[in-house]
Amino acid sequence: MTTRQHRLAALRAHPHILRSILRGIEKEGLRVNEQGQLAQTPHPSALGSALSNEHVTTDYAEALLELITSPHDTVAGLLTELQELHTFVGSKLQGEIVWNQSMPALLPDEKDIAIGWYGSSNTGMLKHVYRRGLAERYGKTMQCIAGVHYNFSLPDEMWGVLGQCGQDLQEQRSKGYLSLIRNFTRYSWLLMYLFGASPAISKNFLQGASSQLSQIAPDTLALPYATSLRMSDLGYQNKEAQAELQLCYNDLDTFIMRMYHAAVTPWPAYEAIGTHRDGEWIQLNTHILQIENEYYSSIRPKRTTGPCERPATALAERGVEYVEVRCMDIDPTAPLGISAQTCHFLDTFLLYCAVEDSPYFPDGGFCQDSKTNFASVVKEGRKPGLTLINQHKETVSLPAWGRSILDGMQAYAELLDESFGGTAHQEAVQAQYAKLENAEHTPSAQLYELLRSTQQSFQAFTLQSSLEHQQHLLASPLSAERLQQYERAASASIQAQQVLEATPSESFAEYVARYERNLTPPLALRS
Repeated sequence: MTTRQHRLAALRAHPHILRSILRGIEKEGLRVNEQGQLAQTPHPSALGSALSNEHVTTDYAEALLELITSPHDTVAGLLTELQELHTFVGSKLQGEIVWNQSMPALLPDEKDIAIGWYGSSNTGMLKHVYRRGLAERYGKTMQCIAGVHYNFSLPDEMWGVLGQCGQDLQEQRSKGYLSLIRNFTRYSWLLMYLFGASPAISKNFLQGASSQLSQIAPDTLALPYATSLRMSDLGYQNKEAQAELQLCYNDLDTFIMRMYHAAVTPWPAYEAIGTHRDGEWIQLNTHILQIENEYYSSIRPKRTTGPCERPATALAERGVEYVEVRCMDIDPTAPLGISAQTCHFLDTFLLYCAVEDSPYFPDGGFCQDSKTNFASVVKEGRKPGLTLINQHKETVSLPAWGRSILDGMQAYAELLDESFGGTAHQEAVQAQYAKLENAEHTPSAQLYELLRSTQQSFQAFTLQSSLEHQQHLLASPLSAERLQQYERAASASIQAQQVLEATPSESFAEYVARYERNLTPPLALRS
């Protein structure tokens, strides 16, 4: 029996384990006015405090909403909460809607894009100044791109069943999640091909900069074979300083070591900017990363942090808790930005990545072929004859490799369906074969062709569909009890922020210095 067969048999003998998988969603979306322009209004007080409300907050811009679900043990429960959050938010917006696309709405000049405000407490100011730093380093426009982050965790019992080595559960868990991440890095190009939905942008997004994009409709630019411009060098990509940060997923110690160095190493261009301008903070520090979360990646190993705790320190001390998938575009055809079928596919894909053999990356863990594959697919994934480099250094066609991955996922879809009942996971996998047989079935191709053939602008199409989605959600209002629960949570979050701001504390400069000191050096660097 092969290692793969042994692991599948072990999981089949313990079906209750898969029922303990947890998944959560962080869904971003810009608030826009009824003309589809970025909202210039503050975060609505009816939604609570962006600092303290754990389910409704903002990301970069004041207008960039982020809806955060709790962890759920079923896809149905997950999407029920996500729908409630969308409905609650929609009911509180006055003359505004949530933009249901990853690439931004009509943006004002950069100087007029308001950065998220979280109040005057040290905690709130840290979040705000960090975002000021992002504006200085990358510009505000890029920070207005939105996506769906999918959080995924496997039950602790699973690592022993799979025979994951380690001195204790924490080491087993961390090694298991890094194994998942290595395979995800190898195969995540497939997610971009199957679910990428941002082949076009508004001309306004470029803010006058030149590009290789072609006009396909009024005020609409695109690449003919792109799947996700959001994940291309036009969107969420690491700039010059971060390009030198090559994280390693072979082992947690090396990963943390490289993250630590980036968070304490000055970068000349950022030193030239400085931390203050006209007496005000403009970035937290002049390092390659202000904080660890500044590193842009399609997946992250995560550990819940406490007050003023650094992410790298939490990982070093308590290991990996879950993974955060960050590369998923908003699905413009789904009112929630993601469908149940996509969630079932992601669960199957991530389980496949966790259980399949996952060799270490060579050359210090830099995984260059995987990065090249991903970059090719987001910009020209639907190009006829496109080839990729697989883990054996072989040149393979995208459709052939994609079918091979789907074939391998079938056994995991069956296991999940046996555990949860029904056939949703197998159907989710089966539905993807058609996209590999004919690229015209992909979301990116369908959106590209719709805009090209109708000559409707990206802006007009997205505004219309976003409005229809909001009307659909509001047609099924929350029960009085659920509405009161969300309203009480919003009110409580405002009170929590007020209490925090009224509590005496050290100066902001002292707080930042303490936050910097809380980045604990990796064990190998401690004397």
